[in-house]
Amino acid sequence: MRFTLIAVVAGLGGLLFGYDTGVISGALLFIRHVFHLGATMQGVVVAIALAAAAVGAAFAGTLSDRFGRRPVLLVTALIFVAGALLSAAAWSVAALLAGRVMVGAGIGVASMLTPLYLSEIAPPAKRGAIVTINQFYITLGIVLSYGVGFLLSHSPEGWRWMLGVGCIPGIILFIGMLTLPESPRWLAGKGRDDEARRALLYLRDGGNIDDEMHDLHQDLATTGKRTPWSALFTSRARKPLIIGVGLAIFQQITGINTVIYFAPTIFEKAGLPSASISILATAGVGAVNVIMTLVAMRLLDIVGRRKLLLFGLAGMLVTLLILSVAFMIGLHGGLALVTVLSVAAYVAFFAIGLGPVFWLLIAEIFPLAVRGRGMSLATIANWSFNMLVSITFLDLVKGLGRGPTFLIYAAMTLATIVFTWFLVPETKGRSLEQIEAALEGDAKLAT
Repeated sequence: MRFTLIAVVAGLGGLLFGYDTGVISGALLFIRHVFHLGATMQGVVVAIALAAAAVGAAFAGTLSDRFGRRPVLLVTALIFVAGALLSAAAWSVAALLAGRVMVGAGIGVASMLTPLYLSEIAPPAKRGAIVTINQFYITLGIVLSYGVGFLLSHSPEGWRWMLGVGCIPGIILFIGMLTLPESPRWLAGKGRDDEARRALLYLRDGGNIDDEMHDLHQDLATTGKRTPWSALFTSRARKPLIIGVGLAIFQQITGINTVIYFAPTIFEKAGLPSASISILATAGVGAVNVIMTLVAMRLLDIVGRRKLLLFGLAGMLVTLLILSVAFMIGLHGGLALVTVLSVAAYVAFFAIGLGPVFWLLIAEIFPLAVRGRGMSLATIANWSFNMLVSITFLDLVKGLGRGPTFLIYAAMTLATIVFTWFLVPETKGRSLEQIEAALEGDAKLAT
């Protein structure tokens, strides 16, 4: 029971991540008029937070290794609060961008540190589900942002409240983290064994922790040696690096965050009658995202990562082609309905495949000695291409049209299917050692 409460509090980092990435989609409908933003500047308002997220993700591991997981999460909560309030109070484009930079930095740190902290405080038997639980929090944050956007969409100044409400979970996260212990793994790694034992006793409700402390010290003895960054580019790590960074890039260039950030704009252009209706339709899409993420959590260890990934990608390809053709031929009178249904189906297929599978695979495929750095590099690539896709989407639509733009994302999805078919292994039911052996080509150990 205590761990459930702890996971809920710590998971607010994922909720903030989701809320602050999703809320801009509804707010942008109003911000573009208030500040007279063209297509390029609308892209900048979205993308500047993503650039800051890439920087935050790059430094999150180093900062948390030096100062501890808990203090960095506390500071991150304050950054979320300050960024949300500055964005809400923005009196100019410069002030809005400054607030978005602060929020983006918080998102980047949270995207790295929340699953890391959760995995280090979780009981060993529950550790495997942490990545997908964090993904659930993210999707929940996104759908909450859409709901708040709809409720506030009838007020001309509602966009300020949409952005400002993000401070509330930030405040809750800060207060909650004050009651939580530091990661026992981090404490033991710093030679603070007494504090590590006290933290574990608190986390396990006073149960027997001797075996867990022994395992923790053995794990630290294995991974405690400092590994140079160059080890990430050795033959042993090369294939996992290609898979991890490749999937990070493909997750973005297949277009998912054009939907997360610009869905109301897409629906409005398809013919939905008002901003509030467009935001309501987006909230429905967000609900589909949450539901299918829960389905994925159930299926990942039953069906397998690779099968779900290929199934989800095939569905994404079909729905993107439908969306592209619908915009190119017009579908007078029915375009809005086809667009909403196609986007909802596209998000459903993403949520069951490429969404959770990418984050789970990068936690499994890297050799133990370089796992943290490999995940860090994949995360930086993910945020960087998130920014690239987001900043170019509206300009692509303006220059090529909506149909050809979605056709480009369909082509990228086809490339992802080919990449997955030839390179991505199945990891279901295998130990981390077996996965590592399989990627090194040792068939005997891999089976």
